[in-house]
Amino acid sequence: MLHEFAVPKFLWTEAVNTACHVVNRACIRSKLKKTLFELWVGRTPNISYFRVFGSKCFVLDESPKVTKFDAKSLTGIFVGYSNTSKAYRVYLPTSRVVIESINVKFNENANEKTEEGNSIVGIQDRVTTQEIEFQPKDELPPVILEEPLNRDDDNLIGEENHEENTIETTQDEMPHDKTQPIPQPVHEPPEVFREVSSHPLSNVIGDPREGVRTRSGLNQMIGYCAFVSQLEPKSFKEANIDPNWIVAMQEELNQFERNQVWELVPLPSGKQVIGTKWVYRNKLDEIDNVVRNKARLIAQDFKQQEGIDFEKTFAPLAHLESIRMLLAYAANKGFTLFQMNVKSAFLNGWIDEEVYVQQPPGFVDHFNPDHLFKIHKILYGLKQTPRAWYGRLCTFLIDNDFARGKMDTTLFTKKRDNHLLLVQIYVDDIIFGSTNATLAQEFPSLMSSEFEMSMIGELNFFLGLQIKQLQDGIFISQIKYAKELIKKFGVEDNKSLDTPMGKSANIDADEKGKPMDITLYRDIIGSLLYLTASRPDIMYAVCLCVRYQANPKKSHHKAIKRILRYVKGTQSLDLWYGKQTELDLVGYTDADFAGDRMDRKSTSGTCQFLGG
Repeated sequence: MLHEFAVPKFLWTEAVNTACHVVNRACIRSKLKKTLFELWVGRTPNISYFRVFGSKCFVLDESPKVTKFDAKSLTGIFVGYSNTSKAYRVYLPTSRVVIESINVKFNENANEKTEEGNSIVGIQDRVTTQEIEFQPKDELPPVILEEPLNRDDDNLIGEENHEENTIETTQDEMPHDKTQPIPQPVHEPPEVFREVSSHPLSNVIGDPREGVRTRSGLNQMIGYCAFVSQLEPKSFKEANIDPNWIVAMQEELNQFERNQVWELVPLPSGKQVIGTKWVYRNKLDEIDNVVRNKARLIAQDFKQQEGIDFEKTFAPLAHLESIRMLLAYAANKGFTLFQMNVKSAFLNGWIDEEVYVQQPPGFVDHFNPDHLFKIHKILYGLKQTPRAWYGRLCTFLIDNDFARGKMDTTLFTKKRDNHLLLVQIYVDDIIFGSTNATLAQEFPSLMSSEFEMSMIGELNFFLGLQIKQLQDGIFISQIKYAKELIKKFGVEDNKSLDTPMGKSANIDADEKGKPMDITLYRDIIGSLLYLTASRPDIMYAVCLCVRYQANPKKSHHKAIKRILRYVKGTQSLDLWYGKQTELDLVGYTDADFAGDRMDRKSTSGTCQFLGG
């Protein structure tokens, strides 16, 4: 691997790690007919992202100092795959560092040679300055090696000019007189290289005492699998060329078979037929690593007619306020919350109407291509699907001595002696915990007896909330979401502010102001409102801007951009629910007098604290 493109030998650790990564996914065990990855994860690995080790590549230069006329890419050597993100590892010869980036373009066929016969992308191991005999300073002019411009790679980022990489080799920093003319490129005899049996410790990346690590930990394995399905197909035609998505579609149909969702029958006369289509999604964890490829077969509900194909459709959803109250209660009582998921939850709901759907694309019965599926259980995409699943789950829990909440019908409780088990439902995601460890251990077994479950473990990420459970309390934050907002709305390069609004801020309708894009304004408003789930400090400022989303002006955009700049400087703020805090509900209220300059209306507000 090191010799193919003359990769520097001090990158041997990168070569070993890359070899382990490839072997685990490419070498098949003869007896089991499976790769090590498949034995560990349970599915065939996708190797379409593999690249030639040591090949020449170009990395997008994301430095804020890059100007319009600078080169937009850095030339490097591909040396492996990141184990913490969806990125490639690239060695930059000019700065002698290894970076990680997803914005990489490869030239795997490039094996150009310099005049001395060495590969352009390979830089031979050089001996230290103490081991090379240099000529005196006054006899040794600077040697400038210019890399020829490769026009084949000009289309990397749409620029036609690439900065020529210049490497200047001298013995010491030699100050030049300001009036001295710029030296012209000269061709000197090649430098003297000498093979040595050892290399300077500074050239080794990582700690040699730790040995070779093969990334066998579960979390690292998940991170390494991030490339497996980073692209989501838009159609069946795209998915049909990827073995991983074919397996995902087959798993979905296997779930239909196990749950007895449908039955293949001839089409009765006079019945409406509903089409089907595949939808493909990657399921991500809290750091955006792909943990599962999910293919959904959904019904095209736009063909359903109310009163014929469906009746009622409403199903309740958990509110973020309810989830925060559950977190506050768990922190106060000192018990741990866990998370589990119902596999193919909607397929467990019963359907009352007579519905027929077409056979799924790509999986048509060869013996009965004209037949249709009669639905016995709910199918994804039908208008009554959420209600049917909620009804099935609700009935099951009530039959097992759970009580449904009166104010929040997605919260279920079960009492035993002086202990309490709490279960919060959000469609197919379930979080639960109990003041009694036995009750908490019994609940997953109870659910598994009726549904096919997936136990996730301790609750750490739910509905965009990052949750950290400690012995003395619980932290909740939306750091990941806040970073996404800053990047999405283009305030990365803006200076952060200390407050979400000025001391003398007085926003009004500004009827004579210049209008702004109403869609963009509402997008920002909606995003910030969701951020208030863990950031009450921006609630008032956001609600003030909400008033003008019907006809926003530039002044309103300036106000809402200030909130984003405040969020940029306070991304790490979070809510803390302490164990020692009294679980008392405390409320505050206040109002101004004739605060609106246009119509002299007053504004009132309230704030409630529970366990904070």
